[in-house]
Amino acid sequence: MSHSNGTNNPNDSNGLHDRNDTKDPRGDLVLVTGGTGFIAQHCILALLASGYRVRTTLRSAKREAEVLTHLRVGGADPGDRLSFVVADLSADAGWTEAVAGCRYVLHGASPTPSGDHASEGDWIRPAVDGNLRVLRAARDAGVKRVVLTSAFGAICAGHGPMSRPFDETDWSDISGKSGEVWPYQKSKTLAERAAWDFIAKEGRGLELSAINPVAVLGPALGPDTSHSIGIIQRMMDGQPGCPKINTGVVDVRDVADLHLRAMTDPAANGERFLATAGDSLWMVDIATVLKRRLGAAANRVKTRVLPNWLVKLIGRGTPAGRSVASLLGRNLNASGNKARRVLGWRPRSNEEAIVATAESLVRLKMLRD
Repeated sequence: MSHSNGTNNPNDSNGLHDRNDTKDPRGDLVLVTGGTGFIAQHCILALLASGYRVRTTLRSAKREAEVLTHLRVGGADPGDRLSFVVADLSADAGWTEAVAGCRYVLHGASPTPSGDHASEGDWIRPAVDGNLRVLRAARDAGVKRVVLTSAFGAICAGHGPMSRPFDETDWSDISGKSGEVWPYQKSKTLAERAAWDFIAKEGRGLELSAINPVAVLGPALGPDTSHSIGIIQRMMDGQPGCPKINTGVVDVRDVADLHLRAMTDPAANGERFLATAGDSLWMVDIATVLKRRLGAAANRVKTRVLPNWLVKLIGRGTPAGRSVASLLGRNLNASGNKARRVLGWRPRSNEEAIVATAESLVRLKMLRD
């Protein structure tokens, strides 16, 4: 399913949306939503390194110091080139100020309900409403393009066995007819669809691209990282073995690079891009890389494959356990060819992403003693 809007949109010339590019875009102001997020912080690092000015949103001003500490770990001291605005996806307050004067918006913030027992509605409504709130503010401020951080969960869920790798034409089937769909996956699917519908019906020339990453690895900047980094962390800390689960991986620095390419390349307007470094891996493949590359730091890593019945038994009775059980034996291979072909994206290998993750966990002392 393509969302190409072409480049001859008649709305592009209306007063608010004068999209004539400046000769040198560096120095443009870019809004990155959800500045405490793992992907968001790497996007901020990439933008600063490319000469942009950055504004980021936080739900609480108390977390400014934490963000700055993480950026320093990533090698940046932004000074006055980074500013903060307090804005929450669940309310209108702060968003007009957040987007004011911005040429681009990288929207990765997503509300995450706390606790295993959050209802489906707790996931979906905030995700959909949050996307629409940001898009509306961006449109009204004359932003040129929004790059939405969606997810592989909006592509891969609810399908039966696939005879080919997943690609950008695929959408998660949230009907539940072909397999269990978790609230997170449903929320990501409905939120991305709502964004495309908004652009088609109410965008008035605002441009949109979407990035759909698989499991995001790469250098942690501090203890508040991604769910995917937990996969490596648990292996390094000695989990009893590897469930028969399959996943694509991608380095967060390459996800950030893809956001920047999608932000400025005319060919990215109206398109989705799957961010995956290579063929998908089984958990035991990841454990094997760690054992081979990390030396003594990987002493606790186990490379035995846990039987499916044991994984189901351990996870019985919790939503997280049931979601793991639903993935057992499923091949989730996906293709990143479109991003390579259209945007010239060249990600690091699976192995580089895995090793960079583990090395950062050792460096930041995030593994158990």
